[in-house]
Amino acid sequence: MSDWETIAFRVSEIHFTPAHHWGARFLHDTHRGFGGFVIKTPGHSVYHSGDSAYFDGFAEIGERHNIDTALLPIGAYDCPSGREVHMHPEEAVKAFFDLGAGKMIPMHHATFPISNEHPAEPIARLHSATSTHQIHARVVTPEEGEQVILSSKTSES
Repeated sequence: MSDWETIAFRVSEIHFTPAHHWGARFLHDTHRGFGGFVIKTPGHSVYHSGDSAYFDGFAEIGERHNIDTALLPIGAYDCPSGREVHMHPEEAVKAFFDLGAGKMIPMHHATFPISNEHPAEPIARLHSATSTHQIHARVVTPEEGEQVILSSKTSES
C-alpha cells in the first residue's frame, strides 16, 4: 500500500499512513515504504504507528482519522547508530496528543535489547510523562500476554 491508500472490507477498512523510519537492514538497502495503519470498524478505530520516530505527520493522521486507540512505540530510542528511528516515551505522548486519540497503548519496549537504554527505562519515562500531562487514565500498559479489550473512546471502559 502507499501513503493514504485504503482497503475496504465488508464492515472494516485499513488505511495506510506515513511514518518516519530509516529502517535499512543492510548496506545498500534503499527501501523506505514504511508506515502505519488505521484499522476502522463500525465501533472502534485503532492506529498502529509501525516503527516510527516522531514527525509532524501525526497531526495530519489525526486530522484524517478519528482514532480511538493508538499503539505507539516507546522503546529502542537510544540507537547505537545514532539514527532517528524510534520515539522516546515523551515523543510518544506528544504523538498521542497530535493524533487526538482517546487511549494509548505503548509498544516496542522491554522485549529484547536493540538499543542502549535499560529495558525498564521506557515504561518508567512513560509513566512520568503521563503523570505530567495528567493522562495516566488514558494510557493502558498491559503486561506481556495480558488481554486488552478495546472500546470506543467515548465509553467509560
